Amino acid sequence: MTYNLFISHSWTYGDAYDRLVDMLNAKPYFSYKNYSVPKYDPIHNVSNDYQLKEAIRRQMQPASCILILAGVYSTYSKWINIEIELAQSMSKKIIAIEPWGAERTSSKVKSAAHSIVRWNTDSIINAIRGY
Repeated sequence: MTYNLFISHSWTYGDAYDRLVDMLNAKPYFSYKNYSVPKYDPIHNVSNDYQLKEAIRRQMQPASCILILAGVYSTYSKWINIEIELAQSMSKKIIAIEPWGAERTSSKVKSAAHSIVRWNTDSIINAIRGY
């Protein structure tokens, strides 16, 4: 089975996104399609926030669940908050991933999540398979 995922992330903290993708890629017997918006995607050339929001909605549409890195920065990210709203409006399951070694995490992300997991490949994949 191939899982359709949208990984919400802040491009300011792209290293955590890259590590998460590497973790998922390295897991044997786990197949997924990544519908996330990469840093250099042409989607960023839209002329206003409405167009960007609609482009993100289209990217999210085929995803079976949304993974959100729940670092404390997420609370202050306008776009991660919009992605949470979009996911909720489309009844997508949200999995909050607490960053490795984080002492503080985003209560906004965690309150929107259907499940909260630690920075651990098996925990993340088990949550994905649960939805």
